[in-house]
Amino acid sequence: MIFLRSIVYKVPDDIDKDGRYPFNIPLINTLNELHFKSPITLFVGENGSGKSTLLEALAAAVGSVTIGGESIKTDDTLQPARELAAHLKLIWNKKTHRGFFLRSEDFFNFCKSLSYQRTEYLKRLKEIDEKYKDSSDYARSLAKAPILTALGEWERYYGKDLNAYSHGESFFKLFQSRFAPDGLYILDEPETPLSPMNQLTLVSMIKHMAQNYNSQFIIATHSPVLMALPDATIYDCDQIPLKEVRYEELEHINFMRAFLNNPEQFLRHL
Repeated sequence: MIFLRSIVYKVPDDIDKDGRYPFNIPLINTLNELHFKSPITLFVGENGSGKSTLLEALAAAVGSVTIGGESIKTDDTLQPARELAAHLKLIWNKKTHRGFFLRSEDFFNFCKSLSYQRTEYLKRLKEIDEKYKDSSDYARSLAKAPILTALGEWERYYGKDLNAYSHGESFFKLFQSRFAPDGLYILDEPETPLSPMNQLTLVSMIKHMAQNYNSQFIIATHSPVLMALPDATIYDCDQIPLKEVRYEELEHINFMRAFLNNPEQFLRHL
């Protein structure tokens, strides 16, 4: 399902697009209209190309829910993105309020937050045991009931303890708990905590959600594995203006292929 069909960008005349971030990024100041032609859209390019800035602004314009960080409306790191978002016009086939925005760093913050939350639940249960040690079992169970309910719901979503999992396992727990049908998911470098094999699992998950659960994905990535997502539209952010390309045309893919075929050829010059 393609919920968001396109965006139109126009910078007002009073903004110096050549000197003020993020309007001075070549990717941004040459952008006019961008079309989302398939349920999966990929933005690829080198660090500093502007792909993450574009995704952040898109998430701010959509009003996406963030994971692990502050509200997209108050996060100081997203202030430039919010300024850019104010100049994006969104054109929808059908608007959805489901989905989320995920930056790679937010995943680690989210896991820390969840771990702290579970620790607090367990701490409060111990405090109740101490406070009600001279009371009846019934009184103690009544006092514990709300916390046990909240803890049970937490464990139903995330398992017993995210800290007990590897980063990859925790990442998939997060995705499985937060994915819902008919959602728009904006993901900035989701491969960061994942091994290549786990990236392939993520590809399978995204493909399944797009094909079977009417979900749309807009992803910035450095991963050759994610770049191979079937039937994805790929935009090369290193080409100015932004250009749609095929997987086989990506410089990143050709470089990786050449390196893996003959790493000594590259390493001997270091």
